[in-house]
Amino acid sequence: MAVESIGTPLLWAGFITFVLAMLALDLGVFHRRAHEVSAKQAAAWSGVWVALALAFNVGVYFLFGRERALEFSTGYVIEKALALDNIFVFVIIFRTFAIPAIHQHRVLFWGVLGALVMRAGFIMAGGAFFARFHWAIYVFGGILAITGIKLLVQRNEEPHPDRNPVVRAFQRLLPVTPNLVGDKFMVKRDGRRLATPLLLALVAIEVSDVIFGIDSIPAIFAVTSDPFIVFTSNIFAILGLRSLYFLLASVITKFAYLKVGLSCVLVFVGAKMLLSHVYTIPILVSLGIIATILAASMVLSWWKQRPTGQTTRVGASGSSA
Repeated sequence: MAVESIGTPLLWAGFITFVLAMLALDLGVFHRRAHEVSAKQAAAWSGVWVALALAFNVGVYFLFGRERALEFSTGYVIEKALALDNIFVFVIIFRTFAIPAIHQHRVLFWGVLGALVMRAGFIMAGGAFFARFHWAIYVFGGILAITGIKLLVQRNEEPHPDRNPVVRAFQRLLPVTPNLVGDKFMVKRDGRRLATPLLLALVAIEVSDVIFGIDSIPAIFAVTSDPFIVFTSNIFAILGLRSLYFLLASVITKFAYLKVGLSCVLVFVGAKMLLSHVYTIPILVSLGIIATILAASMVLSWWKQRPTGQTTRVGASGSSA
């Protein structure tokens, strides 16, 4: 059932201005020069983005009530969880195109900027589409459930971004230099414009975000039909994606059960959409279930990776037994 949006023109303009200002501050001040992002710096920025999202959620609570604040929280947690799968893919993309750590922030910055524009278009179109054709919620619910099952079955398969049809088509349209040329996306040689592997990595990231957006945006529409809540929760999660990548890139592949947890989240959200006219799961219950699934996958992953801690017994003679 559609609800009246809290997003007035002033709120939309204010939020978009805030996002652009933060991006300008990020690239123009804190990451003006190319450098390898340290774990300490990534942790600090991750904390900043989470704190800003929490502050925004507090504002929603006091201005628009508990229900809308819970909708934002649940949407944010869903998007943040699905963003972890993006990090798996980013690791593979940078490895495939041999992008050194010093240039990864630049690629991710422009990748996130493109993602913001695409997500905004998806959300605006999705809000109008679901409002006009409510039956579509069942279609997308089924797609999410099937995607979750597919992710579970294929969780051990490594993606190959260089084989993506869009990336291959791009390579045919524009010649690519064999090696990086500093932090440039394109160079001009002998009167011809050539792409660098940095631009190929950016294209692969944008393509992957379109694919992830098809999953994550309907998932948030399962929580709320308010485009402003969908947009803000989605954007806050994406804005923190780069710092989260640099914080988790070295350890993300060690979370053995994370993809199992993400697949369960997708199946749950898909089932929630399919059952929306039979039984409406309360927002707080949905948030609790999603948080429990993710926490369980993290704990099980840690349990699997923990040291065995076995000690060698020494016999009475002093030799190892």
